[in-house]
Amino acid sequence: MDTKNLFMTGTTAWLIRAEYGLGLLVSVVLLFAHLGDVRWIPAVVLFVYIDLIGYLPGAYQYHRSHSRDKAAGKVGGTEIPKVYFILYNVMHSLVTQGLVALVWISVWGFEWALLALPIHLFGDRALFGNFLKPFALSFEPEAHPAYQRFRSEFGASADTVRRTQSAQSAQSAQSLQTGSL
Repeated sequence: MDTKNLFMTGTTAWLIRAEYGLGLLVSVVLLFAHLGDVRWIPAVVLFVYIDLIGYLPGAYQYHRSHSRDKAAGKVGGTEIPKVYFILYNVMHSLVTQGLVALVWISVWGFEWALLALPIHLFGDRALFGNFLKPFALSFEPEAHPAYQRFRSEFGASADTVRRTQSAQSAQSAQSLQTGSL
C-alpha cells in the first residue's frame, strides 16, 4: 500500500502509521540513549543499503519509463518489471531485516548500529505511509482508478448509513418522548 491506495479507511491507516511511529520513536530514543556506543559507519551502511537495493533501482526504472511514456503521449500507469517490486518488498520486510540483524549478531555480535534497520523501516511506514508494494499498483504512489471509484462509492455508502442511523435515532427518541414504543 501507499498513501494514495489505502485499501482500508483513512482512520485505520493513520492508526497503523501511529503504531509504526511508536516503534520509530522507541528506536530513535534507544539510539540517542546509546549514541556514544554506536559505530556510525555500520549504522549508515545498514540504513542506506535497504534503499540502495530495494528502492532506488525500481524508482530509477519507474521514472525513466514514466518520462518516456509521457514524452510518447501515453496515458495511464507506467509498468515496470515485477523484479523491482520484489526487491522493494524483500528489502523493506521486517522479516528480512530481522534475519539480517540475527546473522549480524551471530557473526559480529550485538551492536547499537543495528537500530538503523528498524529506524529505516518504521520511518518509511510512519512518516511516508510506504508499506509493501503490490504488483497491481504503480511503483510510486499514484491513486489507482479502481481505488478512486471504491473510495467514492464507499464514502457515499457510509454517508447513507450515517443518515439512516441518525433518522433511526431521531425516531427512537421521538417514540420515547411520546411513549409509543
